[in-house]
Amino acid sequence: MSDRLPPCPECAQEFTYEQGALLVCPMCGHEWSASDGSSEDAESSAVKDSVGNVLADGDTVTIVKTVKVKGGGGGVIKIGTKVRGIRLISDGVGDHDIEATVPGFGKMQLKSSVVKKVV
Repeated sequence: MSDRLPPCPECAQEFTYEQGALLVCPMCGHEWSASDGSSEDAESSAVKDSVGNVLADGDTVTIVKTVKVKGGGGGVIKIGTKVRGIRLISDGVGDHDIEATVPGFGKMQLKSSVVKKVV
């Protein structure tokens, strides 16, 4: 590993220092894990909903946009439909990154851009 620490991913200042297992920026106060490699990579690879909340397996989400269902019988998933126990996937069809059981439709893949995490 090089002697030089990476710049802060929040403010890009190069005054970072180590504090235990974390890297700290004294300019903005941002802390991140040194073992992650880059906090930007971890943050950009996280699946986020339509308003920017980070999603995780098992979360409950609501549909924020009417979704037309293609294939087997068709139909429409209406706005406000609550979907429980989602599972994040990396090998979805196209840019579908969520697998879930949608009430009235069964198991299907959804895009994270059409859901909002229920807090």
